[in-house]
Amino acid sequence: MEPHELLRFVHITCFAAWFGTVFASMFFLKTLEPGLTGTEAQVGDKPKLLQRYIKLETKVADVSFIGVVATGIILAQFYHGWTVWALVKSGLIILQVALTMGYIVKAIQPLTYPCTRPEYKKWYNLFTISFSMFGAVLGVTFFLL
Repeated sequence: MEPHELLRFVHITCFAAWFGTVFASMFFLKTLEPGLTGTEAQVGDKPKLLQRYIKLETKVADVSFIGVVATGIILAQFYHGWTVWALVKSGLIILQVALTMGYIVKAIQPLTYPCTRPEYKKWYNLFTISFSMFGAVLGVTFFLL
């Protein structure tokens, strides 16, 4: 396998792992919803389980994100060049991280459990942001590059 092919493989694999962690988190949070929006007795240790999961998920997502960025920079620098579309894709990834982190700080971190279903829906808004941005990056990558 040539270096360019290997870099593209790692780049795509890291992007898929990053996307996969977000997708898995959505299903995990959907599973926990009845307990975290129920009564005090139903909550039990679910907030601790959620916190532990988020720590582990963040480790995988961070490594994947760093892999996407590092291989993307190497691919642009040595193989594809810094075209307008490479810069657009880079900008979309930066925007995704900014929107996601901003929303987490503003809406997700203040949540306490048990919470109401409307408050819990803030989690789903986070996934809407993430999946929309993943879709934009993939759209630019596959249809405009």
